[in-house]
Amino acid sequence: MRRRVLLIVNRDKPEALAAASEVRALIQEHAALLGEVGADEPRPGTGNATGTSLDSDLIPDLIVVLGGDGTLLHQAREHVGTGVPMLGVNLGKIGFMAEFDMATLRARAGELLTSATLPIRELGLLRVQILDENLAPRFDGRALNDAVITAGPPYRLITISLTIDGEQGPVMNGDGLVIATPTGSTAYNLSAGGPILEPGTDAMAVTPICAQSLSFRPIVVPGSTRVEARLLAVNSNGSGDGTTLVLDGQLYTPLAKGERVVITSLGQSVRFVRNTALGYWGRLMGKMNWAATPRSQRG
Repeated sequence: MRRRVLLIVNRDKPEALAAASEVRALIQEHAALLGEVGADEPRPGTGNATGTSLDSDLIPDLIVVLGGDGTLLHQAREHVGTGVPMLGVNLGKIGFMAEFDMATLRARAGELLTSATLPIRELGLLRVQILDENLAPRFDGRALNDAVITAGPPYRLITISLTIDGEQGPVMNGDGLVIATPTGSTAYNLSAGGPILEPGTDAMAVTPICAQSLSFRPIVVPGSTRVEARLLAVNSNGSGDGTTLVLDGQLYTPLAKGERVVITSLGQSVRFVRNTALGYWGRLMGKMNWAATPRSQRG
């Protein structure tokens, strides 16, 4: 039985559009092309945005995503819990999450698109809620990489009170806070000075952004931890901008003084096809220049 493949193309990327015809032909040669959609379009069998159930005849065995890491992050939130593996083909910049490039897909199409067993990596997501001052939920989202509380305009320091598994933690003044999964530990978390977490680690990194304290260091907590951030002081410029919750760098929700951001494990995962030709640490060195030797300057 031929594997049924759904092709998702980020049509905002000229490189992805240019590659789509070749990838389409590869799928049709080795598998069954179930359909092709843009990254922001409804999936086959879902009807529209009213929550129609997926038609069982249109459930793919594999989703091939053409784009970059941002495209893959969006698709991960869309397909969490479905069990359908995604194969990311990088046509963006770094492509740390999208493990395949066109040359690799071209060379291994017969292996990846047929009914052969696929090497899979399962990655967990965060559940992120906002509670108002009366502790009533007003937002419920999910993130594969990170949940970031960012100060926003007019860029004064904000104040956040942390609670970890019900135990009162520190109060921090700074530019914000990053709570990252192992997947997202190499993104904003890393730039803010947080630790790198191997993808199989059941943990979260809690990293301050420019804390007004030399002693506020990033911490790593178990993946089952409930992290609660209460906003004691926020920014607002009167036009709807200001302190904001950002999920995966893509979803933005304004925050108000007195509200709480609660981060827990979603308890569901997404499945990605691994590129076994290059392991995690090899990708980290090759694409992120991890532990690279400083270059000498001569002349």
